[in-house]
Amino acid sequence: MGMLGLTLALALPGLPVLGAPAPNPKPAAAELVLGQSAAFSGPSAMLGREYREGALAYFSEVNRQGGIHGKRLKLLSLDDRYEPPLTLRNTRQLIERDKVFALFGYVGTPTVKAVLPLVESAKIPLIAPLTGAQLLRQPHRPMVFNLRASYHQEMDRMVNDLVRSGRHRIAVVYQNDAFGQDGLKGALKALKRHGLKPVATASVERNSTQTGGAARTMQQANANAVLIVAAYPSSAAFSREMHRQGSTAQLMNVSFVGTSALRASLQSHEASGIGVAQVVPFPWNERVPVVREYQHLMRRQQAKPHFGFSSLEGFLAAKMTVEGLRRAGPSPTRQRFVTALETMRNVDLGGYRVQLSPKDHNGSNYVDLTFLGSQRWEP
Repeated sequence: MGMLGLTLALALPGLPVLGAPAPNPKPAAAELVLGQSAAFSGPSAMLGREYREGALAYFSEVNRQGGIHGKRLKLLSLDDRYEPPLTLRNTRQLIERDKVFALFGYVGTPTVKAVLPLVESAKIPLIAPLTGAQLLRQPHRPMVFNLRASYHQEMDRMVNDLVRSGRHRIAVVYQNDAFGQDGLKGALKALKRHGLKPVATASVERNSTQTGGAARTMQQANANAVLIVAAYPSSAAFSREMHRQGSTAQLMNVSFVGTSALRASLQSHEASGIGVAQVVPFPWNERVPVVREYQHLMRRQQAKPHFGFSSLEGFLAAKMTVEGLRRAGPSPTRQRFVTALETMRNVDLGGYRVQLSPKDHNGSNYVDLTFLGSQRWEP
């Protein structure tokens, strides 16, 4: 799908953008507008594109069936290239000029960190950011609603699996920003529970493919497993370099890496065996009701749909958002929307349960592990 400049033409057909005063605007009669800032160009673009495609598949179906209490949904998305200053600029525009009802589907820890003060001062809900960072969970953020499990939970699962398989010489490669630091803290905590410390650590720059030094550090430490906390451009470059150096270490990535994008960035022999933690079900398992629904609506939205974890997460995030808007009633305000989300105590989205409350805005603890093979998962 082609990118059309900084402001993407992502809005579903409808009336002009919602306009009303902050902090608690009333939506236009026939439309509810959600604002999104994510990477749609640059090295990490596949993360934003895939998430958005999944969300639009569900929002389009809701509109096809008449919207929410007669109001159509519109997703207004701006490109930030995974760079925090652009995210902040986009968010100001979405809140102040475009007067969006809520923010939805932001992608990345450093980008979300940059806008948290603005989100809190404007008292505008931020729904289902694609990040598992602790800074969105502790302390409690009244305006932030997380769908996914945390990176610390992902680290626990990966370290437990590595230790059970007899791999104790575990190292950590992390992105040099808030995302990487959060993952590193989670890794240290998970290793400590097993009486371990990392045999080595190394950082890589955001959006960079310069990972040769990190790979050499891992090899010199004789690591037999490496926890990777980076987006797919850096992770793929690091994995390629480790393979070139003949490493047999088990590579494990947190979910934010973007599984489809990581796989697409590597040759089959380079990708085989790489592990990735996942916070949503397997997108090709049609026995899970929400996966079956996701596949059906993705096919309706796109002539040649590409299934994947990031787009399924966007789809689930859209379902959670729509459920909250329905519960907010025919005349929603931001506060009514927040209160409605907090009533979702045990909501089944179709084999994926969401648990929210006034004191707990973390929807799911779901974590699974997947391993790339020499063949792609797609049929």
